[in-house]
Amino acid sequence: MSTKRPRVLVLVCSTRPGALGPAVGTWLTETLAPSALTLDVDLAPLALGDLQLPFLDEEEHPSTGVYHHEHTRRWSAIVDEADGFVVVTPEYNYGMPATLKNALDYLGPEWAWKPVGFVSYGHTSAGTRAVQHAKQVMTTLRLVPLGSTVAIRIADAMREGRLQPGTHLEAAAEGLLAELVRVAHALAPLRERGRVNAVAGPVAGSYARHLAPDDAP
Repeated sequence: MSTKRPRVLVLVCSTRPGALGPAVGTWLTETLAPSALTLDVDLAPLALGDLQLPFLDEEEHPSTGVYHHEHTRRWSAIVDEADGFVVVTPEYNYGMPATLKNALDYLGPEWAWKPVGFVSYGHTSAGTRAVQHAKQVMTTLRLVPLGSTVAIRIADAMREGRLQPGTHLEAAAEGLLAELVRVAHALAPLRERGRVNAVAGPVAGSYARHLAPDDAP
């Protein structure tokens, strides 16, 4: 099993000009910086808009891992390197943003057996309906949603035009990261067995192993 330092990708999903997402992402990474040091984990912020992913344009099914476009291969490498995810998402019409759904649909095996936590924001429901919508898709991809979440009600978090969540949300974010790291470590054997020739022993997805010369007797 790999002993590398866990890498957590913080995905800011909204691409709408003037959206609150970048401010929420900055608050989150700054809040979690001390915890990340304590937990020995790397936080890697990424705005989905910076990827410039078009609507899914690959001919092959994502489960094959055959990608013809450079933007897909770049996205695949980023996700494959991550051990877990924190999704910073708004709620659009009771659902997740199309940018997040599109980014998920691009890939297949790269997502499997990795934990995902949510930091949502919105008005009436603080974005929680977007989280429930996203979980339906993510579990199909073998992502493992956490129980811990952070839900930011915009009206309560804004002070003089600036995002200033309270200490209770800071504590919730720290709890989310701690849970994510625990689950990432627990799922590490499944992720490793999903990689061809990653470890000696069982064939991926089974308790069998390839026969070796020493098995002849």
